Amino acid sequence: MSPPVLSDLGYVPPDGGWGWAVVLGASISIGFGFTFPKAFTVYFKEIQAFFNISYSQIAWTTSIMCATTYGGGPISSILVNRYGSRPVVMFGGLLCGVGMISAAFCTSILQLYICVGFITGFGLALNLQPSVIIIGKYFLKRRPLANGLAMAGSPVMLCTLAPLNQFLFDNFGWRGSFLILGAILLNCCVAGALFRPIGPGTAQVKSQVTEEGKDALKGKITEDGPMESKTEEEGEKDCFEKVNQYLDFSLFKHRGFLIYLIGNVLMFLGFFAPIVFLAPYAKHTGVDEYSAAFLLSILAIVDMVARPATGIIANSRWVRPRIQYFFSFAIAFNGACHLLCPLASSYTGLIVYSSFFGLAFGMVCAMLFETLMDLVGAARFTSAVGLVTIAECCTILLGPPIGGILIDTFGDYKYMFIKCGSVMVLAGTFLFIMNYYNYRMLAKEEKERKAKEEDPKSVRTENEGQKNWNKDSTQDGPELEPLKEKGEGLKKEMNGTNEV
Repeated sequence: MSPPVLSDLGYVPPDGGWGWAVVLGASISIGFGFTFPKAFTVYFKEIQAFFNISYSQIAWTTSIMCATTYGGGPISSILVNRYGSRPVVMFGGLLCGVGMISAAFCTSILQLYICVGFITGFGLALNLQPSVIIIGKYFLKRRPLANGLAMAGSPVMLCTLAPLNQFLFDNFGWRGSFLILGAILLNCCVAGALFRPIGPGTAQVKSQVTEEGKDALKGKITEDGPMESKTEEEGEKDCFEKVNQYLDFSLFKHRGFLIYLIGNVLMFLGFFAPIVFLAPYAKHTGVDEYSAAFLLSILAIVDMVARPATGIIANSRWVRPRIQYFFSFAIAFNGACHLLCPLASSYTGLIVYSSFFGLAFGMVCAMLFETLMDLVGAARFTSAVGLVTIAECCTILLGPPIGGILIDTFGDYKYMFIKCGSVMVLAGTFLFIMNYYNYRMLAKEEKERKAKEEDPKSVRTENEGQKNWNKDSTQDGPELEPLKEKGEGLKKEMNGTNEV
């Protein structure tokens, strides 16, 4: 599939310049958005003992946080379309800080759900989506590379936050750690300040003039009386168009978008749970706390290299035209790693698993949004990412708690890893088969379109049909003459309004 055309955005993206500063800011925001729920798992054992709760109950904390982060996608998309990426990200950073500082004073797990899960999660939502969206506005030719570099912020943050959280807990306890983490999350406001707005300068002015002209014309028609019912229908249509301006629901008619949506919803059922339970699983096998946290750092280091490397490979002329296949392989490879994890019975085996898991995880994350943009184009990406994230939040919410239930039921982590691996292999296989079908259909439709353009007979048939329609219109009976005269009079009035 070829990249989106240059006219998709109405301007030519710079593919560099200040865009690299935007990539830096996006890497910080995306890093916190993806990493914080993973790094938070370091506190699971201690919070579980403090509140005397089960694995599934403590797992709901990160599940609610991730689900709110993804479920807030449509709201984030609407705010970005209305105000731009910069103020939305800065407000999201403020919410993250307030949420974690408030969590330091929680006295029950329910309060922790609200502060960490909902408030901090929504703040991360206002950081994640705008950061991904603005990259598509600054880059086109180098977009896979820019996305890979921005996504590399997640493993960098994970490599830093995982041991930092353990250090903070040992010295300040989990309440003191939450206060410090709240202050650290305020750096998202600094990252958001780098998101300088970009776009065609006259587009907004032209749209305002057009809307004013439409309103004046509708007012004139309403005063004429006979067209009142038509004006009401137009008003309802304009209301739908106003909503559709912020969220393009016509994407649900897009074949490639639906394939991506179904595959990703299935994938996220097993995407986050292995990370959530990696450190607790290591502690369960007898590994000490720092060594367990170091597994997340190993995963992050490999992930850090894998994301930009995947971006470079995906940007090559051999892979980019068929990037959907590469994405499907990455998902299936991720699932295969989880299926083999129960075989890792020693700390060395866990290091090997963490290394391959980091590679597979980095490949998926580097192409997660690039493949969506490849399908729908940069202009519709803002709406697409909002609709996708709200659909994904359900499986994101259920994934870790289902894993926790399996652990509580069987007393063994291997069933959780097998469940996640099976689901992801299934998702990767589904995407590969359906993308093959989509590519075949696109090639067939393109071939038919070219054949239709090159066939003069079909063009002649269309022209004859148009002439016949005009001929029938001129042969209308006398009973339609009053309506035609009335329509012509209304047309003159409308023309007069436009000329004024």
